[in-house]
Amino acid sequence: MAEDPRPDLLSKIDFETPHAARIWNYWMGGKDNYEVDRAAGDAVASVYPDIVKMAAESRKFLIRVVRYLAGEAGIDQYLDIGTGLPTMQNTHEIAQSIRPESRVVYVDNDSLVLAHARALLVNTTPQGVTTYVDADLHDPERIVADARNVLDFTRPIAVMFMGVLGYVADFGELRSIVNRVMDAVPSGSHLVIWDGTDTGEAINEGGAKLAETGAIPYNLRTLDQLAECFEGLELIEPGLSPITDWRPDGIQSSPIDAHGAVARKP
Repeated sequence: MAEDPRPDLLSKIDFETPHAARIWNYWMGGKDNYEVDRAAGDAVASVYPDIVKMAAESRKFLIRVVRYLAGEAGIDQYLDIGTGLPTMQNTHEIAQSIRPESRVVYVDNDSLVLAHARALLVNTTPQGVTTYVDADLHDPERIVADARNVLDFTRPIAVMFMGVLGYVADFGELRSIVNRVMDAVPSGSHLVIWDGTDTGEAINEGGAKLAETGAIPYNLRTLDQLAECFEGLELIEPGLSPITDWRPDGIQSSPIDAHGAVARKP
């Protein structure tokens, strides 16, 4: 039997510095966080209370998007880059509930996320495949090379960047990362991005507070910058919009400073 990698991974985790995935987990009401993360999360929420709503709405957006991709678009392959800590209704659970044969590759290089990966993978359908790749967001060639071991790059793939591109400081590098991954996937593939946006004074104050806590800074983008990421692709209705407005089901929430879109590669 292979040796459990969790102890080695856990030994690499810094419990004294606010951690991006744990802070986000705290905002989502999870339990995989520590006092230092809760303090950082509260500091941001003190000036930007909508951050807690953003965390909840981002998960609802993911659920609606994957339901669309697996249902209407017929996608059964997913490359979820920068997945963060697992929570309820993850990408593979939604996709495989509609298409049990779906193959999902999660990408992260965070020790805490990887330490949780094994427990998450046990609820994969017998027909499907779910796996994690230990790779850095800044190394798209490595991501694509590892994903090829699981995904068929001759058939459409959904490429997902869900609230992670703000960790790329330089916008030119961000565009390069997205383009290099999308260049590797075939026609009929889809790109999904949502991110916090520079669309209000309070969210900018929240970003400054996050940096003050010692956590990794998050770089907010303009709507024009997000729109650039979809150049050359066919936007799916309603296009780039607040995540609360993207094909809402049930009672629609008021818009927040987070925008996203889904687009098809022609």
